[in-house]
Amino acid sequence: MAPSNISAVQVARRLACFALTYMCVIAASSSARCQAPDPANLIRRVLAERNVRRQYDLYQSYSSDRYDHSAGDKSFSDKTGNCRLKWVDYLLRHQLESIAEADRFTAGLHQGLAMPFAASDIAAAWGHALHVAEKRTEIDPAAMPADQQPVPARLQVPASTESTLLAAVNRAFLEFQQALQPLSVAERQELRDQLYRVTTGDSPYGYHLSDTTVGRHLCDLMERIDHRSLFDAAHALRAATDRQVIQRHINTTGRETLTLPGASGQIQSIVNSEAGRIVVGADGVNEYHLDEMTDVAVIIDTGGDDIYREGTTTAIRPLLVIVDFAGDDLYQGEKPGIQGGAIVGLSLLVDFSGNDRYQAIDIAQGSSLAGIGTLIDLAGNDSYLGDRRVQGSAFGGAAMLLDAQGNDDYRAALLSQAVGGPLGFGLLEDISGNDHYYAGGKYANSYGDSPGFDGWSQGMGIGPRGTANGGIGVLLDGTGDDLYECDYFSHAGGYWFAAGFVRDFGGNDRRIGATRTNFDGSPREVSRFLRWGVGFGCHFASGFLFDDEGDDIYQGDHASVAYSWDIGVGAIIDTQGNDLYQATSSGVAESNNAAVALLLDGAGNDTYLGNNIGAAGAKIEYHPQDLAGGNFTFLLDLGGTDTYNDSVQNDYQQERGWSGGFLIDQEADQEQ
Repeated sequence: MAPSNISAVQVARRLACFALTYMCVIAASSSARCQAPDPANLIRRVLAERNVRRQYDLYQSYSSDRYDHSAGDKSFSDKTGNCRLKWVDYLLRHQLESIAEADRFTAGLHQGLAMPFAASDIAAAWGHALHVAEKRTEIDPAAMPADQQPVPARLQVPASTESTLLAAVNRAFLEFQQALQPLSVAERQELRDQLYRVTTGDSPYGYHLSDTTVGRHLCDLMERIDHRSLFDAAHALRAATDRQVIQRHINTTGRETLTLPGASGQIQSIVNSEAGRIVVGADGVNEYHLDEMTDVAVIIDTGGDDIYREGTTTAIRPLLVIVDFAGDDLYQGEKPGIQGGAIVGLSLLVDFSGNDRYQAIDIAQGSSLAGIGTLIDLAGNDSYLGDRRVQGSAFGGAAMLLDAQGNDDYRAALLSQAVGGPLGFGLLEDISGNDHYYAGGKYANSYGDSPGFDGWSQGMGIGPRGTANGGIGVLLDGTGDDLYECDYFSHAGGYWFAAGFVRDFGGNDRRIGATRTNFDGSPREVSRFLRWGVGFGCHFASGFLFDDEGDDIYQGDHASVAYSWDIGVGAIIDTQGNDLYQATSSGVAESNNAAVALLLDGAGNDTYLGNNIGAAGAKIEYHPQDLAGGNFTFLLDLGGTDTYNDSVQNDYQQERGWSGGFLIDQEADQEQ
């Protein structure tokens, strides 16, 4: 491809300003931000210089029109507006602005967790995460028919008195009752009976549900849940993460040796609450068979290597809290909705110290179906093992797994590790340590168009196609040299009116593409192949991947490494380091079928391997070519001596694919 008439220096100088927004990102311990010009305006200036700004504006106008035509009672093809989130709608209607918005969002969320955790203020950290989740999962009123918009009549809930654990539990119980008030008793039971089966048990797929009719009905029911009261219930439980509040409860209760059905070991106190009994287990080894303890809502264990089996929320016990102060503990079970997993409930698990093992199957380890599920682990080298919808996976409500420190291992097969389904906010934050994230290796590729396994994990926003719009998935990692392996549709991606985010703030990180072994650890026989992964947007969705420092590896096979398709955004922003970007059968940074792709690398000697690097597809198949504007790709490397396997030179700029494809390499910092 011949170079365009714009000089490399001229374009690179203008776009270097664009990089400031990302190079001046806050560190975890700093609240200051650099001021930089609006990156959206800077990109528009460059589009104008190549005389394609009109085409981009046409694309953005056309894509917004598609959202208008699928809102409320409107639909086209299999696109509808049910469960559409206001913030996701904003990101998709303002695609250039969404890049800086995603930067601010991920940096602010991480800072709001890391700083309180460093000060041992767990209540403030969880409160911040709950506040963010509540605001980001507000439903777009324009996307709901007027007769379906919930207008809840609030119960008379007592004023906040969460200075004691008993008051906190009582308030959380009342607020959760309020959250379900818009639903009849039969409808609540329908959610409990059907949600797991339809979303997980009978649906070993990533992109759709096996029963779309029932799935749509369940989503309609979830839309009517009192969103404010659901989060108010969780906020009330923040007292259960405060060591001083918990210690006061222990100090003001008896120290007898009691017996309790379902529990072995010493029990030192039992107190009644509105939600059920509050139990304190003494130092030493205790074993709790939680589902035999149906009238127990809270367990506090002061120490010992303990065992916790099962632990579900139910209509009888919609609220379950476990707080363990010390010991190398085992959390184990097979039922869906355990270990901080909530199905139409509110579940909180806090473990303060120890090298802990979490072993489950589905809907576990900080996950939710129409509820709020949270797992907080403060210290230790921990292992998390689950199958589907685990480790920060939300289908309705919010799901959070927050790990403060330690070298941790996360292993799951499908729809896990920070996934936001309809009306859902899924978060996995690991603040420090050398961590390993594995997702995939078990379920067959549901599209059937390439070798490999399904994954649908690791910072994914997913809407089940033909049923509902998707939610928000956020995977954040603070410091450490981390390893990410994942299968089909995973790692910083969005699918079907949704948004996914991954951000790693420090360390030499490796995103190695497809999983190396089967899920059970046996040798892999299916060919390693990652299609749709590592910073991608597909079908009206966005995926954002940020890495702030380190020598990093980004690998995929097809439709991977800053790839976008069908009115989507796929973006990777790497601030510094000597990085490798590789896609074996498609381009590194590529857009097709009316979409936007961005790969911005700030500094370092980088290597790019792939076909059609930085290319914007010349044709559009899914939409009218004269209305949709085109495809737009920006591969911007703004420092270092870089290597390309394509016909690209260092310190050079090219038009790639068509005029909407920008590849700009700046060898060294140049005077602005």
